[in-house]
Amino acid sequence: MTRIAIVFTGGTISMQPDLTAGGNRPVLDGAAILALAPRVAEVAEIDVVDWGLVPASHLRFGQIISIAATVAAQLARPEVDGAVVVQGTDVIEETAFAYDLLIDSDKPVAVTGAMRDSSSPDFDGPRNLEDAVRVAASPSIAGSGVCVVMAGLVLAADQAVKTHSTAMDTFQPREGGPIARVADDQVRVESARGPRRHVLLPEGAQAVDDVYLVTATVGMDGGLLRGLAGGPPRGVVVAASGSGNTHPDLLAAATELMESGTVVALTTRCAAGAVDPIYAFPGGGATWQRAGAILSALDGPKTRVALALALAAQMSADDIAQLLGEQ
Repeated sequence: MTRIAIVFTGGTISMQPDLTAGGNRPVLDGAAILALAPRVAEVAEIDVVDWGLVPASHLRFGQIISIAATVAAQLARPEVDGAVVVQGTDVIEETAFAYDLLIDSDKPVAVTGAMRDSSSPDFDGPRNLEDAVRVAASPSIAGSGVCVVMAGLVLAADQAVKTHSTAMDTFQPREGGPIARVADDQVRVESARGPRRHVLLPEGAQAVDDVYLVTATVGMDGGLLRGLAGGPPRGVVVAASGSGNTHPDLLAAATELMESGTVVALTTRCAAGAVDPIYAFPGGGATWQRAGAILSALDGPKTRVALALALAAQMSADDIAQLLGEQ
Protein backbone atom coordinates (compact mmCIF):
# COMPACT_ATOMS: atom_id res chain seq x y z
CA MET A 1 0.00 0.00 0.00
CA THR A 2 1.19 3.55 -0.70
CA ARG A 3 2.82 5.30 2.26
CA ILE A 4 2.27 9.03 2.80
CA ALA A 5 3.89 11.25 5.42
CA ILE A 6 1.58 13.95 6.80
CA VAL A 7 3.22 16.93 8.50
CA PHE A 8 0.75 18.64 10.83
CA THR A 9 1.51 22.29 11.64
CA GLY A 10 -1.75 23.68 13.04
CA GLY A 11 -4.30 25.98 11.41
CA THR A 12 -8.10 26.02 11.37
CA ILE A 13 -8.25 22.28 10.71
CA SER A 14 -6.71 21.81 14.18
CA MET A 15 -8.89 24.35 15.95
CA GLN A 16 -11.84 24.19 18.30
CA PRO A 17 -13.78 26.98 20.03
CA ASP A 18 -12.33 28.23 23.31
CA LEU A 19 -15.02 30.00 25.34
CA THR A 20 -12.47 31.69 27.58
CA ALA A 21 -10.48 33.07 24.65
CA GLY A 22 -13.68 33.95 22.76
CA GLY A 23 -12.77 32.16 19.53
CA ASN A 24 -11.00 29.27 17.89
CA ARG A 25 -7.60 28.04 19.03
CA PRO A 26 -5.37 25.22 17.68
CA VAL A 27 -5.62 22.15 19.92
CA LEU A 28 -5.85 19.00 17.75
CA ASP A 29 -2.67 17.08 16.92
CA GLY A 30 -2.26 14.81 13.93
CA ALA A 31 -3.82 11.75 15.51
CA ALA A 32 -6.87 13.72 16.63
CA ILE A 33 -7.37 15.20 13.16
CA LEU A 34 -7.01 11.80 11.51
CA ALA A 35 -9.63 10.41 13.92
CA LEU A 36 -12.06 12.91 12.36
CA ALA A 37 -11.10 11.74 8.87
CA PRO A 38 -11.28 7.92 9.04
CA ARG A 39 -11.39 7.44 5.26
CA VAL A 40 -7.80 8.64 4.96
CA ALA A 41 -6.61 5.25 6.24
CA GLU A 42 -8.35 3.60 3.26
CA VAL A 43 -6.24 5.61 0.81
CA ALA A 44 -2.71 5.02 2.13
CA GLU A 45 -0.60 4.04 5.08
CA ILE A 46 0.06 7.19 7.06
CA ASP A 47 3.13 8.38 8.95
CA VAL A 48 2.20 11.23 11.29
CA VAL A 49 4.68 14.05 11.89
CA ASP A 50 3.53 16.62 14.46
CA TRP A 51 5.60 19.69 13.62
CA GLY A 52 3.53 22.06 15.75
CA LEU A 53 0.26 23.89 16.39
CA VAL A 54 0.86 27.31 14.86
CA PRO A 55 -1.70 29.67 13.27
CA ALA A 56 -0.50 30.15 9.70
CA SER A 57 -0.52 33.93 10.05
CA HIS A 58 2.19 33.57 12.72
CA LEU A 59 4.67 31.71 10.50
CA ARG A 60 8.01 33.35 9.80
CA PHE A 61 10.57 32.33 7.20
CA GLY A 62 12.67 30.31 9.64
CA GLN A 63 9.63 28.19 10.49
CA ILE A 64 8.67 27.83 6.81
CA ILE A 65 12.20 26.63 6.05
CA SER A 66 11.91 24.19 8.96
CA ILE A 67 8.65 22.74 7.62
CA ALA A 68 10.15 22.38 4.14
CA ALA A 69 13.18 20.58 5.61
CA THR A 70 10.88 18.28 7.58
CA VAL A 71 8.96 17.39 4.42
CA ALA A 72 12.17 16.87 2.44
CA ALA A 73 13.49 14.50 5.11
CA GLN A 74 10.31 12.43 4.89
CA LEU A 75 10.47 12.31 1.09
CA ALA A 76 14.08 11.12 1.28
CA ARG A 77 12.87 7.91 2.94
CA PRO A 78 12.57 5.31 0.17
CA GLU A 79 9.41 3.80 1.66
CA VAL A 80 7.55 7.14 1.54
CA ASP A 81 5.72 7.82 -1.74
CA GLY A 82 4.57 11.39 -1.10
CA ALA A 83 3.81 13.96 1.55
CA VAL A 84 1.03 16.22 2.79
CA VAL A 85 1.44 19.45 4.74
CA VAL A 86 -1.56 20.39 6.89
CA GLN A 87 -1.66 24.05 7.90
CA GLY A 88 -3.76 27.17 8.22
CA THR A 89 -5.19 28.58 5.01
CA ASP A 90 -4.35 32.24 5.67
CA VAL A 91 -1.00 32.06 3.88
CA ILE A 92 -1.10 28.76 1.97
CA GLU A 93 -0.54 30.64 -1.30
CA GLU A 94 2.80 31.83 0.12
CA THR A 95 3.98 28.84 2.15
CA ALA A 96 3.13 26.28 -0.53
CA PHE A 97 5.17 28.31 -3.01
CA ALA A 98 8.06 28.45 -0.52
CA TYR A 99 7.94 24.67 -0.13
CA ASP A 100 7.88 24.36 -3.92
CA LEU A 101 11.02 26.49 -4.17
CA LEU A 102 12.87 24.61 -1.44
CA ILE A 103 11.90 20.93 -1.87
CA ASP A 104 13.76 19.15 -4.65
CA SER A 105 11.86 15.90 -5.18
CA ASP A 106 9.69 14.33 -7.86
CA LYS A 107 7.46 12.78 -5.19
CA PRO A 108 4.09 14.57 -4.89
CA VAL A 109 3.59 17.09 -2.10
CA ALA A 110 0.09 18.39 -1.30
CA VAL A 111 -0.66 21.30 1.02
CA THR A 112 -4.12 21.49 2.54
CA GLY A 113 -6.16 22.77 5.45
CA ALA A 114 -9.71 23.78 6.26
CA MET A 115 -11.93 26.84 5.99
CA ARG A 116 -14.14 25.68 8.90
CA ASP A 117 -13.10 24.38 12.32
CA SER A 118 -13.99 20.91 13.56
CA SER A 119 -17.00 22.13 15.58
CA SER A 120 -18.70 23.43 12.43
CA PRO A 121 -21.43 21.32 10.75
CA ASP A 122 -19.74 21.98 7.40
CA PHE A 123 -16.21 21.14 8.60
CA ASP A 124 -14.25 20.65 5.37
CA GLY A 125 -11.07 19.30 6.94
CA PRO A 126 -11.74 15.56 6.47
CA ARG A 127 -12.53 15.86 2.77
CA ASN A 128 -9.58 18.16 2.08
CA LEU A 129 -7.22 15.88 3.97
CA GLU A 130 -8.48 12.79 2.16
CA ASP A 131 -8.17 14.55 -1.20
CA ALA A 132 -4.64 15.70 -0.37
CA VAL A 133 -3.57 12.17 0.53
CA ARG A 134 -5.04 10.91 -2.76
CA VAL A 135 -3.02 13.53 -4.62
CA ALA A 136 0.17 12.74 -2.72
CA ALA A 137 -0.37 9.03 -3.49
CA SER A 138 -1.11 9.58 -7.19
CA PRO A 139 1.63 8.59 -9.68
CA SER A 140 -0.03 10.93 -12.20
CA ILE A 141 0.96 13.93 -10.04
CA ALA A 142 4.61 12.87 -9.69
CA GLY A 143 6.97 15.55 -10.94
CA SER A 144 4.38 18.32 -10.44
CA GLY A 145 6.09 19.80 -7.41
CA VAL A 146 4.07 21.15 -4.52
CA CYS A 147 0.30 21.51 -5.05
CA VAL A 148 -2.44 23.18 -3.05
CA VAL A 149 -5.40 20.82 -2.61
CA MET A 150 -8.61 22.43 -1.42
CA ALA A 151 -12.29 21.92 -2.27
CA GLY A 152 -11.48 19.28 -4.88
CA LEU A 153 -9.04 21.43 -6.88
CA VAL A 154 -5.35 20.65 -7.31
CA LEU A 155 -3.42 23.87 -7.97
CA ALA A 156 0.23 24.44 -8.80
CA ALA A 157 1.87 26.20 -5.86
CA ASP A 158 3.02 29.11 -8.02
CA GLN A 159 -0.54 29.72 -9.28
CA ALA A 160 -2.67 29.21 -6.15
CA VAL A 161 -4.30 32.34 -4.74
CA LYS A 162 -6.85 32.89 -2.00
CA THR A 163 -9.69 34.81 -3.61
CA HIS A 164 -12.20 35.09 -0.74
CA SER A 165 -11.75 35.42 3.01
CA THR A 166 -14.21 32.69 4.04
CA ALA A 167 -15.59 30.84 0.99
CA MET A 168 -14.97 27.10 0.78
CA ASP A 169 -13.76 27.35 -2.82
CA THR A 170 -11.54 30.34 -2.10
CA PHE A 171 -8.39 28.83 -3.66
CA GLN A 172 -8.22 29.30 -7.41
CA PRO A 173 -5.47 29.52 -10.03
CA ARG A 174 -4.18 33.04 -10.69
CA GLU A 175 -4.00 32.25 -14.38
CA GLY A 176 -5.01 29.17 -16.36
CA GLY A 177 -6.72 26.18 -14.79
CA PRO A 178 -6.03 23.58 -12.11
CA ILE A 179 -3.54 20.77 -12.56
CA ALA A 180 -6.21 18.26 -11.57
CA ARG A 181 -9.48 17.72 -9.73
CA VAL A 182 -10.37 15.12 -7.12
CA ALA A 183 -13.82 13.62 -7.62
CA ASP A 184 -15.40 10.22 -6.99
CA ASP A 185 -12.24 9.13 -5.16
CA GLN A 186 -10.15 9.72 -8.29
CA VAL A 187 -7.45 12.25 -9.17
CA ARG A 188 -8.22 13.48 -12.68
CA VAL A 189 -5.33 15.35 -14.29
CA GLU A 190 -6.34 18.28 -16.51
CA SER A 191 -3.06 20.02 -17.37
CA ALA A 192 0.69 19.64 -16.96
CA ARG A 193 2.59 21.66 -14.40
CA GLY A 194 4.67 24.40 -15.97
CA PRO A 195 8.40 24.97 -15.32
CA ARG A 196 9.35 25.14 -11.67
CA ARG A 197 11.60 27.58 -9.86
CA HIS A 198 14.11 26.35 -7.28
CA VAL A 199 16.18 27.86 -4.47
CA LEU A 200 19.06 25.87 -2.97
CA LEU A 201 19.70 26.94 0.62
CA PRO A 202 23.23 26.22 1.80
CA GLU A 203 23.71 24.35 5.06
CA GLY A 204 23.13 26.69 7.99
CA ALA A 205 21.58 29.47 5.90
CA GLN A 206 19.87 32.12 7.99
CA ALA A 207 16.32 33.16 7.19
CA VAL A 208 15.82 36.69 5.89
CA ASP A 209 12.66 38.29 7.26
CA ASP A 210 13.21 41.96 6.43
CA VAL A 211 11.75 41.82 2.94
CA TYR A 212 8.78 44.17 2.71
CA LEU A 213 5.85 44.22 0.31
CA VAL A 214 4.50 47.66 -0.58
CA THR A 215 1.36 48.03 -2.68
CA ALA A 216 1.33 51.24 -4.69
CA THR A 217 -1.99 53.08 -4.63
CA VAL A 218 -3.09 56.29 -6.30
CA GLY A 219 -0.88 59.26 -5.38
CA MET A 220 1.28 57.19 -3.00
CA ASP A 221 4.72 58.78 -2.60
CA GLY A 222 7.93 57.45 -1.08
CA GLY A 223 7.17 58.40 2.51
CA LEU A 224 6.50 54.82 3.60
CA LEU A 225 9.82 53.55 2.26
CA ARG A 226 11.75 56.47 3.75
CA GLY A 227 10.10 55.83 7.11
CA LEU A 228 11.16 52.21 7.45
CA ALA A 229 12.66 51.72 10.89
CA GLY A 230 15.97 50.03 11.54
CA GLY A 231 17.82 51.12 8.43
CA PRO A 232 17.59 49.83 4.86
CA PRO A 233 15.94 46.37 4.66
CA ARG A 234 17.46 43.48 2.73
CA GLY A 235 14.65 43.55 0.19
CA VAL A 236 11.55 45.44 -0.92
CA VAL A 237 8.83 44.31 -3.32
CA VAL A 238 6.71 47.03 -4.91
CA ALA A 239 3.37 45.87 -6.30
CA ALA A 240 2.77 48.65 -8.79
CA SER A 241 -0.38 49.67 -10.60
CA GLY A 242 -1.06 48.37 -14.09
CA SER A 243 1.99 47.07 -15.92
CA GLY A 244 4.41 48.48 -13.36
CA ASN A 245 3.75 52.19 -12.81
CA THR A 246 3.90 54.35 -9.68
CA HIS A 247 4.20 57.93 -8.49
CA PRO A 248 7.74 59.13 -9.30
CA ASP A 249 8.55 59.85 -5.64
CA LEU A 250 7.96 56.19 -4.75
CA LEU A 251 10.59 55.30 -7.34
CA ALA A 252 12.89 57.99 -5.93
CA ALA A 253 12.62 56.47 -2.44
CA ALA A 254 13.19 52.97 -3.80
CA THR A 255 16.25 54.21 -5.67
CA GLU A 256 17.65 55.59 -2.42
CA LEU A 257 17.19 52.15 -0.86
CA MET A 258 18.88 50.42 -3.81
CA GLU A 259 21.84 52.76 -3.44
CA SER A 260 22.06 51.57 0.19
CA GLY A 261 22.14 47.91 -0.86
CA THR A 262 18.45 46.95 -0.74
CA VAL A 263 17.29 44.60 -3.49
CA VAL A 264 14.08 45.97 -5.00
CA ALA A 265 11.68 43.91 -7.11
CA LEU A 266 8.77 45.30 -9.11
CA THR A 267 5.55 43.42 -9.80
CA THR A 268 1.92 44.32 -10.47
CA ARG A 269 -0.89 44.60 -7.98
CA CYS A 270 -3.31 43.36 -10.67
CA ALA A 271 -5.07 40.04 -10.15
CA ALA A 272 -3.42 38.60 -13.27
CA GLY A 273 -0.71 39.53 -15.71
CA ALA A 274 2.86 40.73 -15.21
CA VAL A 275 4.85 43.94 -15.30
CA ASP A 276 5.91 45.22 -18.71
CA PRO A 277 8.33 48.18 -18.96
CA ILE A 278 6.48 49.99 -21.73
CA TYR A 279 5.97 53.35 -19.97
CA ALA A 280 8.89 55.76 -19.70
CA PHE A 281 7.22 58.68 -17.89
CA PRO A 282 8.68 59.33 -14.39
CA GLY A 283 7.63 56.38 -12.23
CA GLY A 284 6.72 54.26 -15.26
CA GLY A 285 7.83 50.65 -15.43
CA ALA A 286 10.69 51.41 -17.81
CA THR A 287 12.14 53.95 -15.37
CA TRP A 288 11.95 51.41 -12.52
CA GLN A 289 13.85 48.92 -14.65
CA ARG A 290 16.51 51.48 -15.58
CA ALA A 291 16.90 52.40 -11.91
CA GLY A 292 17.84 48.78 -11.11
CA ALA A 293 14.59 47.19 -9.93
CA ILE A 294 14.20 43.50 -10.78
CA LEU A 295 11.02 42.79 -12.73
CA SER A 296 8.95 39.89 -11.40
CA ALA A 297 6.43 37.70 -13.21
CA LEU A 298 5.01 36.56 -9.86
CA ASP A 299 2.36 38.31 -7.80
CA GLY A 300 3.34 40.45 -4.82
CA PRO A 301 3.22 37.87 -1.99
CA LYS A 302 5.01 35.21 -4.03
CA THR A 303 7.63 37.70 -5.21
CA ARG A 304 8.35 38.48 -1.56
CA VAL A 305 8.68 34.77 -0.73
CA ALA A 306 11.04 34.12 -3.62
CA LEU A 307 13.14 37.21 -2.90
CA ALA A 308 13.47 36.41 0.81
CA LEU A 309 14.57 32.84 0.11
CA ALA A 310 16.92 33.98 -2.67
CA LEU A 311 18.57 36.44 -0.28
CA ALA A 312 18.90 33.70 2.34
CA ALA A 313 20.61 31.59 -0.33
CA GLN A 314 22.90 34.54 -1.18
CA MET A 315 21.92 34.40 -4.85
CA SER A 316 23.35 36.98 -7.24
CA ALA A 317 21.23 39.73 -8.75
CA ASP A 318 21.28 37.96 -12.11
CA ASP A 319 20.13 34.70 -10.53
CA ILE A 320 17.38 36.52 -8.62
CA ALA A 321 16.20 38.11 -11.84
CA GLN A 322 16.04 34.68 -13.48
CA LEU A 323 14.19 33.26 -10.46
CA LEU A 324 11.55 36.00 -10.53
CA GLY A 325 11.16 36.19 -14.30
CA GLU A 326 8.99 34.25 -16.72
CA GLN A 327 9.94 30.57 -16.76
